[in-house]
Amino acid sequence: MSKISSIRIDIPTRIRLRRRLLPPARFYVPVVALIAFAAAACGGGLSRSESQGVGASQTPTPQSESQGAGAAQTPTTQSESQGAGGAQTPTAQSVSSTVEVSGQGDAARAEPLKNENGPDLVGLQEWFNSDPTTIGELVALNRVVLVDFWTYTCINCIRTFPFLKQWHGKYEDRGLTILGVHSPEFEFEKVASNVLAAVERYEMKYPVAQDNNMATWNAFGNRFWPAKYLFDTDGEIIYTHFGEGDYIETEAAIRAALEEAGYDVSDIPLGADEGPQRDPAARRMTRELYGGYARNYSYSGVYAGQPEYYEGPDRVVSYEDAVPHDDNRWYLQGEWRNEREAIVHARRTESLEDYLALKFIARSVNVVISPVAPEPFEVVIEIDERPLESNEAGGDIAWDDEGRSIIRVVEAREYRIVELDEFGEHELKLSSNSPNFAIFAFTFGINTKGA
Repeated sequence: MSKISSIRIDIPTRIRLRRRLLPPARFYVPVVALIAFAAAACGGGLSRSESQGVGASQTPTPQSESQGAGAAQTPTTQSESQGAGGAQTPTAQSVSSTVEVSGQGDAARAEPLKNENGPDLVGLQEWFNSDPTTIGELVALNRVVLVDFWTYTCINCIRTFPFLKQWHGKYEDRGLTILGVHSPEFEFEKVASNVLAAVERYEMKYPVAQDNNMATWNAFGNRFWPAKYLFDTDGEIIYTHFGEGDYIETEAAIRAALEEAGYDVSDIPLGADEGPQRDPAARRMTRELYGGYARNYSYSGVYAGQPEYYEGPDRVVSYEDAVPHDDNRWYLQGEWRNEREAIVHARRTESLEDYLALKFIARSVNVVISPVAPEPFEVVIEIDERPLESNEAGGDIAWDDEGRSIIRVVEAREYRIVELDEFGEHELKLSSNSPNFAIFAFTFGINTKGA
């Protein structure tokens, strides 16, 4: 599974893939030790997760625990519906949109109407903003359906939310139903209250359902966050898009599908926002970095920069940050425990003596944190051995009475910590006295504005 910034989809579906390279030969973790660690951590299989770069990657991450293997090939894309228009505009039968949790998905109903001409929603859990439904039921009501696969800590997904909300506002009464399928990357993203908090935080008004077992993900043969599948009123997939971008093209496909279904959208202007723009100076970017051992190796190398990490899973190790820092890796000082999904601060300290540090090449940095226990705590963020200034700070940064740049961790989510005016290379340090400090991932960006 891959989180991607953009893949452009043409007719037929064409995905430009980036070749993967073997880990750099100079990296000093012994190969034999790494293989032994992987076997101990993951039941004998040397699984590999993707390097998350600016380009597109399609190699799937092995599905952990309840996440089954990927299924069918992505259907052929038709990026333009052959709209006819002209017919009498039917009454759009809308889906209720009150923000609430609704039942246990398909399990709460008998024999829901399924889509006969394409994949459908299966094996879902909680629903938000809607009663449980299916694509089959919606197309039977003459609805055009846009399915969006997302997970709430994915920055690539988050950047698409403004456009999804715009399309819902413009076309929900003209025959469009957007279905957000929340397919989690981490265990804490399976918690219904965490997903509900994200739905409310990002002000989503369209239906959202939890796909905790990746059943719908696999029914679609999906491999990406975010991913969009547009269904016409016959239940056929007529357009797909993976990653960010191409918002005008996607909206045009939605409009064409609605017109083909007989809806009049001529009074609604097509959007003109092409989305965030990449910094033209950015020729590369630090890949996504994972903290847990389940993902701590990839085709382009491992994430932890110290060999002690790989001596065994679920161990508390006292690290010394005494090696040069390379891009695409992180480094530790003090006592930390490597867990399946996170690297966890393993003791309570008094003077911020323990930290995680990394070199990054980007304009923005985000960190995914899920507290070990419910007590809030603070994380001190430094760039180039100093506090962040206001024009460098991400949206979650505050400053304490001592002038330190900090984030206050109160829930499990993605925190925006760095947003620079210029692309460049910097050192980043995160430190906390709390043993609740657990880092799951870092993501990076090269857009001229935002995270």
